[in-house]
Amino acid sequence: MKADELFFLPLGGAGEIGMNLNLYGHGDQWLMVDLGITFAGPELPGVDVLMPDPRFIVERRDQLAGLLLTHAHEDHIGAVPYLWKQLQCPLYATPFTRSMLERKLKEAGLFEAAPITEIPMSGRVSIGKFDIELITLTHSIPEPNAVVIRTAAGNVLHTGDWKLDDDPLVGDNFDEARLKALADEDILAMVCDLDQRTQCGGNRF
Repeated sequence: MKADELFFLPLGGAGEIGMNLNLYGHGDQWLMVDLGITFAGPELPGVDVLMPDPRFIVERRDQLAGLLLTHAHEDHIGAVPYLWKQLQCPLYATPFTRSMLERKLKEAGLFEAAPITEIPMSGRVSIGKFDIELITLTHSIPEPNAVVIRTAAGNVLHTGDWKLDDDPLVGDNFDEARLKALADEDILAMVCDLDQRTQCGGNRF
């Protein structure tokens, strides 16, 4: 990858429900956003869950700056305990998502090996060459986040799962002011999980 290039590579979750695994590439590094499972249907008897194929990034593990989790649903964090040994990268999550993921890592015997860096809601963090800003959304679980990914080659808004709910049953309201302010920034693309039937994130972009 050249210094002026920014790549989006979905290894799972794009055009389907579940097992999200999104990669952003810039310079000589990759950022992973989410690593989830999907539940198998009757067409696969005897199979409970499916996971994305991480071979592309496993072969480039030394270039993987980190894994950022947008929220705690299984289709976004469920594969972490199963695939982290192949990746062995830093993990980043907000407090609620961190607590949910830590339980899974303890059950898998990975709690000490795979520490999680906690990011506050609306927080910012640098992960390698990627500058990250979280924007609070609403969903059916606490602490869902959109992610603004800033690089020297341009900026992307990655929504994660979301809906626009003025009176959410769980968690804070979505940050309308921050979302509107992005209209005045140089955003190259919006990678958006959207199900138009429900106005809720549904792994389409």
